[in-house]
Formats: sequence, structure tokens, C-alpha cells
Amino acid sequence: MDLFSKCESFTEHRLAQKAGIYPYFLPIAENHGTEVTINGRRLIMAGSNNYLGLTKHPKVMAAAEDALLRFGTSNNGSRFLNGTLELHVELERRLALFMRKEAALVYSTGYLTNLGSISALIDKGDAVVLDKDAHACIVDGARLGYGDVKRFRHNDVRDLERVLSSLPAKAPKLVVVDGLYSMEGDIAPLPDIVRLCREFGARLLVDDAHGIGVLGSRGAGACDEQGVEDQVDLVMGTFSKSFASLGGFIAGPRIVLDYLRHHARAMIFSASITPSSVAAALASLDVIESEPQLRVRLKAIADKMRSGFKAQGLEVGSGQSTPIVPIFIGDRLKTMQVWRKVLDKGVFVNAIVVPAVQPGRDLLRTSYMATHQDEQLDTILRVVDEVRREVGLELVPKAS
Repeated sequence: MDLFSKCESFTEHRLAQKAGIYPYFLPIAENHGTEVTINGRRLIMAGSNNYLGLTKHPKVMAAAEDALLRFGTSNNGSRFLNGTLELHVELERRLALFMRKEAALVYSTGYLTNLGSISALIDKGDAVVLDKDAHACIVDGARLGYGDVKRFRHNDVRDLERVLSSLPAKAPKLVVVDGLYSMEGDIAPLPDIVRLCREFGARLLVDDAHGIGVLGSRGAGACDEQGVEDQVDLVMGTFSKSFASLGGFIAGPRIVLDYLRHHARAMIFSASITPSSVAAALASLDVIESEPQLRVRLKAIADKMRSGFKAQGLEVGSGQSTPIVPIFIGDRLKTMQVWRKVLDKGVFVNAIVVPAVQPGRDLLRTSYMATHQDEQLDTILRVVDEVRREVGLELVPKAS
């Protein structure tokens, strides 16, 4: 059999494209913050991870421009050799202080952060235990390690206990969960997870890519929100969400970070983050620390949209106050059809289908920015309601 035969038999995307409901790889011509231009049409953006709206913040843009002029477009090398700037070192220092950890290490992307850190830490004889809804980069990092990979039911503390109790007592263990889950917008029960990790002698890594900047009194994420910052061993974050940039980091004990500097292949053998990206992340951190009103506004927006969709009878998940508000549809084809109708009416959202979610959990992922205006939010609610009526989305059964 020819290697490319699997490629020839993959036709699903072409069928969706022919039907006009293919929801991926749409080229954006212009980014206006809360709106984008696609195919000459200006649309409300309700599908971005730019939660604080900082990609258009004057301080962030000015910092990126200044770094571009000082250093050029690229560092032309890895952190390990010639690609470390004073900016990288300063960003790591600031992140360690912000996350209340001893040290931090910056990678070129968030994906590489988990891929490199987890694979470097997990050796033969070790065990890594993952939430079933863990991000793909967590799963891939675990697979690249040489240890035993286990899964537990999403946010199910009892099932986590079952898995941990089944492992050899003396085996080194790492539990990895998301802080804020990217598809359904729910938050991990970290105090209970911390308790189990202590009971079974496991270390804990929290991927808080979507929570940092959004959750907590300081904006430091789910650990900050739930008061367990000093009890979580490692916290991972990205710059492509609230930090309005590109890259990722992990924060934790200095001895662990020093180990990763010399063993994480995904960091050692990747070119370092470009100067403008580092500067944008630093400036975004300044804004996160100095403008808490952005988080207050974002929470109000999230509550408004979740309540608005629920009033329409739509299922929106856990009800936790996060800027990720899913609209569950449960059918792959129908999700794409609804996505297309919403897009045609001027609103950009994301169609999320298997395998990004569990079977029967296909959904529209809507997400919000602190910079969305009330009239834009009202338009989104109106458009979704119009489409709901057109396609006959099933309503959530009313409580008796």
C-alpha cells in the first residue's frame, strides 16, 4: 500500500467545502480588534482568544514596534545558543514574580512549552496522569515521554483518585490538568486535585493558557482564583491569548526550570521568540497588572452572554463565569450548518467538532474580549437567536 493512500481517502473536508459549510482556515484580511474583515465583509469577532483585547492596545503595539526597530525581525537562533536577548531574561524574571514562583522559562510557542516540559520530565518508570479533556499538546508531551500515560474522566476527582490509587506507591507521578478548559469554558477543581496529589505523592502541572490574565484577583489564573498558587508545582501559560503575542512559558521551582533548560528538546532546538513578540508579552503583562478593570469588564460580558443564551433555551455548559461560552449542538453536520448561518449574518464564531470535543458534545465556541461593546454583544445574541429559530435547535428542558 502506498504511503499517500490515506491522504487520497481523506475527503471529508472537500465535502464540507462543496456544501459551503467548511469552518476552518478562513483568511482574515484585517484585524480591527473586536471586528475582522473576511472576503471584504466586516464581521464581529466572537471567536478569538484575545480576551483582554490587547492586540490593539497602544502600549503593546508601541513596545512591539520599538523592539522591531532595535533588534530586527528575528533572533536567528535558539535560546540555547545565540537567541537569548535581555528581553527574554527580563520576561522570565517578571513572569516568575507574577506567578509567585522561583523561576520561569520561555518557549517559542505554548504547544512547545507543554510538549518540551512534559516529555523532558517523564522517564521510564514514571507515570503521567491526564484529564481526558487535556489539550493536544499535553497529550503529545506525555506520549513523547517514556513513562506510563493514564487518563481520568474530565474534572472527575473521584476518578482521578481511582487512577492514582492504581499506580505503584513509589512510582514518580505527574498530574496534568488545564486551569480553564478551552472548549467548554469550565474550570478545574484545583483544591481537590491538590489534595489528591499530596495524598498520593504526585506533582501537579496546571496548563493555564486560557486562565492567566482572565481569572484571579491579580489575573494570575485559576490557581490565583482558587487560592492554591503555593500548592501547585508547575504552571504553564501562553502569550497567544491574554498576552496578545506568541510564545509560552512554564513557571515553578528553579531546580526544575534549570533541568528543563538543558533537557527540553522543544526549547533547545527551536528558534527563540522574536523580539517584537517578547516585547508585546512584557507590555501586556504591564497592562494585566495595572488595569484590573479589564478583567471586571470581561466578567460582566461573559455573564451577560451566558445569561442571554440561556434565556434563549440554549445549553451553555457549567455556568462558570469565564469568557469562553459554548453553545452545545451535539451533531457535527448541524454544528457546521449553524456556524455558516451565523457567519452569513455577520458574526464570527468557532465550530468545534469531534475529535476536539467528545462525541455528542459538538458545539459553537463563542469567546469574548474586554473591549467588546454592548451593541456588538446584543447583535451576537440577536443573530444566534435568529439562527436558532431558523434551524430549530433543540431547547434545554425547562426545570419543573
